[in-house]
Amino acid sequence: MTDDTTTRSAPRSDALVLFGFTGDLASKKIFPALYAMAKRGELVPRVVGVAGRAQSDEQVHQRVRDAIEKEGGGITDGAAFDRLQQAIRYVGGDYNKPETFDALKKALDGAKRPAHYLAVPPTLFETVIRNLGSAGLAQDARLIVEKPFGRDLASARELDAVARSVFPEDAIFRIDHYLGKEAIMNLLYFRFANSFLEPLWCREHVASVQMTMSEDFGVGDRGAFYETAGTLRDVVENHLFQIVALLAMEPPKSRAFADLQAAKADVFQAIRPLRPDDLVRGQYDGYRHEKDVAPDSDVETYVALRLHVDTPRWQDVPFYLRAGKKLPLTAVEVQVQFKPPKQALFADAGQRPNYLRFRLQPTSSIALAARVKNVGKEFVGQQRELHACEDLRGEEAPYDRLLGDAMAGDASLFTGLAAVEAAWTAVDAILVDHPKVVAYAPGTWGPAQADALVAGDGGWEAPLPEKGCAPGANEAAS
Repeated sequence: MTDDTTTRSAPRSDALVLFGFTGDLASKKIFPALYAMAKRGELVPRVVGVAGRAQSDEQVHQRVRDAIEKEGGGITDGAAFDRLQQAIRYVGGDYNKPETFDALKKALDGAKRPAHYLAVPPTLFETVIRNLGSAGLAQDARLIVEKPFGRDLASARELDAVARSVFPEDAIFRIDHYLGKEAIMNLLYFRFANSFLEPLWCREHVASVQMTMSEDFGVGDRGAFYETAGTLRDVVENHLFQIVALLAMEPPKSRAFADLQAAKADVFQAIRPLRPDDLVRGQYDGYRHEKDVAPDSDVETYVALRLHVDTPRWQDVPFYLRAGKKLPLTAVEVQVQFKPPKQALFADAGQRPNYLRFRLQPTSSIALAARVKNVGKEFVGQQRELHACEDLRGEEAPYDRLLGDAMAGDASLFTGLAAVEAAWTAVDAILVDHPKVVAYAPGTWGPAQADALVAGDGGWEAPLPEKGCAPGANEAAS
C-alpha cells in the first residue's frame, strides 16, 4: 500500500467556530483538545464560541479553565493556556436570527478560512448550516459535523443535501470520534501489515466474529438524548459498524481517504438485509425512572445483533454484535473465532477453537489463543494466549487528533457520505420493524434472549479481565 494518505497540501483553517460552546461536548472533549493544540503550537489565531446564552469574558474563560482542569488533566502549561484564552471570542445569540451570524462575522476578525464545528443537537444542524451560507461564512470554509448523521437513511440524506447545498463535499468533515482512537487505527494496521493473517482471514478458516461494547453505568443525565437515539443509533450503527468495516473490508488501493471510504462502503453495502429475528433489544431495570425518560419507554439500552457480510471472503460467516449499559464491566473487545483443524489428529484439538482477541478499550491489546501440549506422554493440551499489550501512555486523544486533522484538511479518519448512507441502509428496516425491549437486571450481560442468537456458535464470549501493560505482559498467558 502506498503512503498517498492525506490532503495535507490543502490550506489550513485559520479560525475555529464552535457552535454549542456551553454544551457538554465542548467542555468534556473540545476544550481539552484545543488546549493540547495550544501546547503543540498548532492553535488557530481565533476561536469563536457561539451559544444561546449571554456570557461575559470572565465567564467564558472560567468555563474553559474548569473544563481543562476537570477533563484535560489540569493546566500544566500556563503559556499555552494564555494563548488559548487570548484566541477565544464569544458570541451569544439565537441560531435562528441573522444578527447572530453578523456578530459572528465580526468576531472572526477577518479570518479567511474558518472551520465551523457543529457541537449542537442534530435538530439545529440545518438552521446553522443555512444561516452560515446566507451570511457568506461558508466560502473557503469547512464544516465539522458530529454524529449521529441523521436518525435513519432518509434523514441522513436530507442532512447531507442541506450540507452540500452550502459546502462542497470535500469541505465536510463527519466526526465519529471512535475512528481517532489509537486502538481502532491499530486494527487497520494489524490487518494489512502482517502477511501471516491474509490466508486465514476468510470464510474457509473463520467460524464467527464477536464484538462486545459494554458499559457498567447507565444513561446518567443523558436520558433526553437516549430517548431520541437508543443503543442501536448511538453506538452500533456507527462505532461497531466501523469495526466491522475494518475487519471485513478488502485491501484498499491505498490509505487515501477515497480508497478507505470506498472499501468501507463496500462492506456496508454487502451486509445482508437485517430482519427482526436478527435483533434483540434490551432495557435495564430502572431505566424508565431515569431523568427525562418516558415512563413507558421502549428505547433500548442494550442491543444484540447478528449480521452477515455477503462478500466472497465472508459469505455465511456470522458477525455477532452486542452493546449495552449497566453490564458487568466497561470494555470493548472483538474476538475472531477460527474453525477447528480439519484433521482430528488430537481428540481435544476442537474443544476450544483458536481465536484472535482485540481489546480496544479501556486498554489496547491483541491476543492469539493457541493450544499447547501438556507435559507427559498423553497428547492433550490446553489453550494459551500469546498476549501483546500496547502502552498507550502519551496517546493523542481522539478529539485532539481529529480536530487537528480537520483544521489541516486531512479527511483520512473521518466518515464519507457513501459509507454513512450504506451503514444506515443496513439497519434502516429494523429501526422501524423490531421486537419490543426485554428487561434485564443491571450487572448482567443483558436479556437471556440474546443467547439464542449465538447458540449455534458456542455462546457469547465475555471480555476477559484486564491483563494490564505491566512488564512481562507481552508474553504467553493461560
